[in-house]
Amino acid sequence: MELLERYDISPESAWIGTFVALLVGIAGAAVVFTERVYYGFLWRYFWGPVRADANGADCVAYLRDEGQVVTNPDAGCSAVQNAYVAEPGYTVVSTLGYILILVFMLAGLYLLLDRLDLSPYDKFVYALVPFMLFGGALRTVEDSFVAAQRAGEAPAIEFPASALLISPFIYFTVFLVALGILLVSLWLERNEYTETYYYPLGIAGTVLLGGSFSYLLLVSATNDWMRLYPSVIVATLGIATLLAWGTYAAVERYRPAVHAGTGLVGLVVIWGHAVDGLANVFANDWTQLWHGGEYGAKHPFNQFIMDATNAIQGGESIGGVFVGDSWPFLLVKLAVPVLILAVFDREFLEENPRYGFMLLGAIVAVGLGPGTRDMIRLAFGI
Repeated sequence: MELLERYDISPESAWIGTFVALLVGIAGAAVVFTERVYYGFLWRYFWGPVRADANGADCVAYLRDEGQVVTNPDAGCSAVQNAYVAEPGYTVVSTLGYILILVFMLAGLYLLLDRLDLSPYDKFVYALVPFMLFGGALRTVEDSFVAAQRAGEAPAIEFPASALLISPFIYFTVFLVALGILLVSLWLERNEYTETYYYPLGIAGTVLLGGSFSYLLLVSATNDWMRLYPSVIVATLGIATLLAWGTYAAVERYRPAVHAGTGLVGLVVIWGHAVDGLANVFANDWTQLWHGGEYGAKHPFNQFIMDATNAIQGGESIGGVFVGDSWPFLLVKLAVPVLILAVFDREFLEENPRYGFMLLGAIVAVGLGPGTRDMIRLAFGI
């Protein structure tokens, strides 16, 4: 910060300059060292998995000798030689990359919000919840495109345009939509068309959520390859709400200092991750309760928990009773938010309200967004 003041550079200018420099540097390296940087790193860990996901493929491979990309190579995803192979989902490398991108983007978001008066900040977080649900529903819309391809039909939006609805790009898509609506909402408030900005913000997010879900309902009603199982949504939201409230109440009783600063925002944080944890358990182990579809972990951390649980309990059953092997993930998703909330005490949030609630909103989003996608995807059997 002292260096910026010495050269009279604003933090916003420094952030934009860094963003442009990184973008130009990465793009330049990808052009100059196409195979090593682009295909060997950017494509392999970031763009390739998105392409495989959009096409509903087991993998895509860049064949280095032929210089071309193929979907589901004849030799198999693990046996193809001299190639860069990308599979749907996340890897350790991509996860670390996305964490770095998230931290950098949060810094830019903080600088942006510093220019805006968004108090009361807890209401701002509440108003963003519909957008997090909308992101999950919108991601499932892209899942319906893949389901259409598997049924031999043309999807409504094809790759590469559909990449805007696939992680991680969907986060930027939803962010830009939410930012545009936020700016409009602030304009409405400051011109006295509405008493507060967070009402139109929350209503707009709810409308977008309803529109995305309505599209899925329409597709399921007009096609035989997609069907709604509403009990999935009822069970996920109902049980997750009970678990979140129970966890919140227990912490409030025995460690009230944890929620002294965050208040009911803490409940939203726990609830968002409870939805994610429960949706994962249902999708990985309990699909037979609804339609028997097959789903798998797309994140290495989820897979690690499942593998460790399976090894410890000797399979998916305990004492001859089926329990699955993803249930500890739900416990982690209840415990970790509580540990995180303990950091956001009253003193911290009073000194850094904008920064603190921005981080809390981001924490809710990384749980509720993917959890909503898993829940709705399971609910429509796609």
